[in-house]
Amino acid sequence: MAAVGALPDARDGRPNSDDHYGALVRAIVSQQLSVSAARSIYARLTVRFGGRPPTPQEILDDEPEELRAAAGLSRAKVAYLRSLAEHVLSGELELGRLSELDDERVISELVAVKGLGVWSAQMFLMFHLERPDVLPVGDLGIRRAIERAYELDQLPAAEEIERIAEPWRPHRTLACRFLWRSLHNEPA
Repeated sequence: MAAVGALPDARDGRPNSDDHYGALVRAIVSQQLSVSAARSIYARLTVRFGGRPPTPQEILDDEPEELRAAAGLSRAKVAYLRSLAEHVLSGELELGRLSELDDERVISELVAVKGLGVWSAQMFLMFHLERPDVLPVGDLGIRRAIERAYELDQLPAAEEIERIAEPWRPHRTLACRFLWRSLHNEPA
């Protein structure tokens, strides 16, 4: 901890812990963007809906091209938001149950939505549901941080990360936050 400093509040700037839908909307909007770009686009999206995340019905009722242009979203992300809305409204994704499910089941439920992959599901587990023992072995930042911290010759494979992280159980989420912080020395 001394090398990277104290971690900021993981909930800072995120939707309320009971707003699973809002957290997933934010996750889709933020994918593959810098933190500042993601914040800007998410802010434009929420402004369009009165300063809050849109409801599933509002996403489906909005004209996709108008939503895309107003918020600065890609066509793919608009499609992903629509897929999420459809899954929620049809009952295929029961948001109220997610807190009760184990980590693997949450991942399984979320990846059924177009645009939500394993990494997004793991971030949802870590930062929204605040699960304590998540290890995103495919995350490039985690791989780089472990490579540096353990002075490896190359980026570690998933199996090596699992082996290295075994002693961190049941606090692998916290360990990952420190690993990310070690790379950027910014909030993780």
